[in-house]
Amino acid sequence: WCSIDWDRLHLLHPLGAGGFGSVYKAIYCGATVAIKQVKKCNKNRLASRQSFWAELNVVHLHHNNVVRVIAASTCAPSTQDTLGTIIMEYVGDSTLHHVIYGTDCIAAEKDNELTHGPGFLTITQAVTYSWDIVAGLVFLHSQLIVHLDLKPANIFITEQNVCKIGDFGCSQ
Repeated sequence: WCSIDWDRLHLLHPLGAGGFGSVYKAIYCGATVAIKQVKKCNKNRLASRQSFWAELNVVHLHHNNVVRVIAASTCAPSTQDTLGTIIMEYVGDSTLHHVIYGTDCIAAEKDNELTHGPGFLTITQAVTYSWDIVAGLVFLHSQLIVHLDLKPANIFITEQNVCKIGDFGCSQ
């Protein structure tokens, strides 16, 4: 994996936070990306460290249905109190969880119009999403990587309506 050129990184706004850190939308080298910063000060430092290194299991992989890692570093500017930082492709704000439960994001595309609402998923879209997820899993398994935390919240849906598997913090 390659190191991060901190001078070319500009955080925009938070996308979410979890037990091990925070994710931000950012600009890196002119491209929109997602930045995951793993907390240093955590109740379970060993688990944080393991989660960070597990995320890097996919750093060398390139597949249309897997969120791509662009760069990572265990070094950070002195202003940051992080264990590590991972720069990933930005895949948008929507997850399969949003689609299934209708939590304020696009639910599906019907006749080229975005539709909102809980549980709105056509049979065609369900099959397409399933195909994307299976293709990503087949690829990961062919590389001897198991996700171990596959759930709707870890399936990201791009603006092109493609599902990508992400959040590899539990992977092996």
